[in-house]
Amino acid sequence: MVLTESPFWITTPLEAMSREMWESLCDGCGKCCLQKLEDEETREIFNTNIVCDLLDLENCRCTHYAQRSKLVPNCVTLTPEDLNDPYWLPQTCAYRLLAEGKQLPDWHPLITGDPESVEHAGHSIRGKVIKESAADDWEHHLVDWI
Repeated sequence: MVLTESPFWITTPLEAMSREMWESLCDGCGKCCLQKLEDEETREIFNTNIVCDLLDLENCRCTHYAQRSKLVPNCVTLTPEDLNDPYWLPQTCAYRLLAEGKQLPDWHPLITGDPESVEHAGHSIRGKVIKESAADDWEHHLVDWI
């Protein structure tokens, strides 16, 4: 029997991950970049098909990732502390799953080795969204396909 080393996301707590490890957890689905409405009383999240203008709609990655928090003040730079209550993150988000003690999905690029596995599994926002600058009233853009 050949023993293999467990992957870092199983052996390393989120708060102990290197920047490279942390960043590799992102599957590139783009769901976290969807503009959301929240019922402040119930904390229920309502997703829209509207994304930040900085998102590249083809690869679902930020075009100004290093400066995103300065360019878009309400953009969240996710930290382990944010994962104490990750209710607002998509249920398929690797950060949320690991924070909740769950496994990464079979389609995650760290499992498959293929960055397109997110798209092939139907978990990407590619082709389903519009940029904020092209959107009208957010209530007209609510979606339930997240």
